[in-house]
Amino acid sequence: MDKMAMTRKGLKFLLAGLIVMIAGFALLTGGGSSDPAVFNWSMFDFRRLVAAPIVIVAGIIIEVVAIMGKFKD
Repeated sequence: MDKMAMTRKGLKFLLAGLIVMIAGFALLTGGGSSDPAVFNWSMFDFRRLVAAPIVIVAGIIIEVVAIMGKFKD
């Protein structure tokens, strides 16, 4: 058997989806406070509540396309 189940293009999409998901999780970081008695409102900004989940879901969609799609090399 000399054929793989995934083509080279599918593997590139798989890697791209992983990179997009890592970028989404990186957008979630930060916003903490060094003093636990002080509440920090920066954890409720647009980047963490809207942008990061959209980027993570986009990465998951890319992963599904990479796994389920048929690509020709």
